[in-house]
Amino acid sequence: MSKNLIDIVMNALEEVKGKDITQLNVSDLTDVMDTIVVASGNSNRQVKALANNVIEDCKKAGFQPIGVEGMDTGEWVLVDLGDIVVHMMQPTTREFYDLEKLWSVRPGDLDADVEEH
Repeated sequence: MSKNLIDIVMNALEEVKGKDITQLNVSDLTDVMDTIVVASGNSNRQVKALANNVIEDCKKAGFQPIGVEGMDTGEWVLVDLGDIVVHMMQPTTREFYDLEKLWSVRPGDLDADVEEH
């Protein structure tokens, strides 16, 4: 993963006042990506603005997004940058899906839960 790309993403989110910005290293969990970034926006307008700023700043730096999903509603927008996938969500959506918890579960954790019950 390009250190430069993660810096661009984080700065783009901070410029539009993204809330609770979290980076998750998932390189040991999947071969699809190395890092997931999750940020909250207070409205669909702010979520879309966060996504647009990430897209524009990445393009200016020469990084072309592979895909963008969710811009129509702005409740949850995903920007796929290859090694980095950025999720911008409204707080209630973020709380419901809890990606941070989902991506923190390691394969051995599931075995431990089964043994406890």
